[in-house]
Amino acid sequence: MAPDLPLVRPACINCGAGIFRMKTSPLIVFDLDGTLVDTAPDLIAALNVILTREKLAPLPLASARNLIGGGARKLIERGLEAEGRMLGLADINRLTDDFIAYYADHIAEESRPFEGLETALDDLVAQGCGLAVCTNKLEWLSRRLLDRLNLTARFAAICGGDTFGVAKPDPTILRQTVARAGHEIASAIMVGDAGTDIGVARRAGVPVIGVTFGYTEVPIESLKPDLLISHMGDLPAAVSELRRPRQTG
Repeated sequence: MAPDLPLVRPACINCGAGIFRMKTSPLIVFDLDGTLVDTAPDLIAALNVILTREKLAPLPLASARNLIGGGARKLIERGLEAEGRMLGLADINRLTDDFIAYYADHIAEESRPFEGLETALDDLVAQGCGLAVCTNKLEWLSRRLLDRLNLTARFAAICGGDTFGVAKPDPTILRQTVARAGHEIASAIMVGDAGTDIGVARRAGVPVIGVTFGYTEVPIESLKPDLLISHMGDLPAAVSELRRPRQTG
């Protein structure tokens, strides 16, 4: 496992032309699948193509959507487990490669931003917030999806499970995403739908907002995020709440 800290840029660095200071303004860091975009229809369709090739029954979208969240390999493993099938490493590698190839060609056929997302992003920018993506999806797939949905330009950094060689909940990926976006870790707020998002935020010492409309095998409220929202329209107010100075005594 890669070490946590060596890649993280300090709050103030010499970039050659002068001193570059990391931003202290708020940075809202989003998970992708199940948080920004409802990707389940295309992900499960691709999974079912692979299962059908293996002469296994396709999985219903309603029940299979909660298998999403650990990246392509984990989705394949969970899909096979749901069918009672165990395969060796070579076969898992083959199926994962086949899945990625198919999914890449069908990445945004039915995937759409969750209702209210773009208005919420506009409101956050108006509040002075920066935006970034930290996902376990491969970076190039994440960028392709966001490109197809015309969302890429909104984010200062888009980092995936392969970007730094670690995946959520390892805190390195969140720290490095924040650094790549040009912010200090103390400025970050994580937004996600599953245990990996809550876990990475807790390990990095970052507050976290959970969303109830995503993909998780464990109810998100049981994971105790700092705040919980059920619609993207509620996100700007939740961010404002977390930014408000806490009264003591």
